[in-house]
Amino acid sequence: MNLVTFSGPPSTGKTSVIIKTIDAIKQRGLKVGVVKFDCLATDDDKLYEKVGVPVRKGLSGSQCPDHYFVSNIEEVTQWGIELGLDLLITESAGLCNRCSPYIKEIKSICVIDNLSGINTPKKVGPMLKMADIVVITKGDIVSQAEREVFASRVQTVNPSAVTMHVNGLSGQGAFELSTLLYDEKDNVDTLVGKKLRFSMPSALCSYCLGETRIGKSYQMGNVRKMNMEDDK
Repeated sequence: MNLVTFSGPPSTGKTSVIIKTIDAIKQRGLKVGVVKFDCLATDDDKLYEKVGVPVRKGLSGSQCPDHYFVSNIEEVTQWGIELGLDLLITESAGLCNRCSPYIKEIKSICVIDNLSGINTPKKVGPMLKMADIVVITKGDIVSQAEREVFASRVQTVNPSAVTMHVNGLSGQGAFELSTLLYDEKDNVDTLVGKKLRFSMPSALCSYCLGETRIGKSYQMGNVRKMNMEDDK
């Protein structure tokens, strides 16, 4: 089974892109499944059910969605293998621009949209910088010049990635994306022993453990303070 990870900031159109891409993949006779990771709630699993693909969803709740993803990805992989899937797509919550839900040797796609602003690519961390493929959405809403500038900023941040435009509403570009997702040589049996491409966001402080009071005396563990003095 091939495993592919989709990530990206919220509301960039990840689910729409995946659904249009699945339509193209199914035309090749491949069996596809999806696992949707999110934080508090999602109805995206119902959208996947409507297009007739096996789907599971996982909600991280109070936990960092990246940590939740890594804690469950091996079980998710085995679920897909047991179903006899050719391709399993995981969609991450992508709520933190510092997110890094990518695994070495596992194809990784970042979805980012033109409406987020031309400076957004440099604000996004490993989620964009470590991706194999960068999908840019909502290009039909901005001008050609804006599309080109935004794509140029993306390529500056991640020059090694394949950058492409996909319209999540019309499906334009989804077929081209589908041809990049499945390769028999990329089959995986297990993720045990594999490594992340980049370390997870670090956090283990008193607030992680349920503290709600504000003040230095209540702050313990991994705490980072701003420098509030003037630089001279």
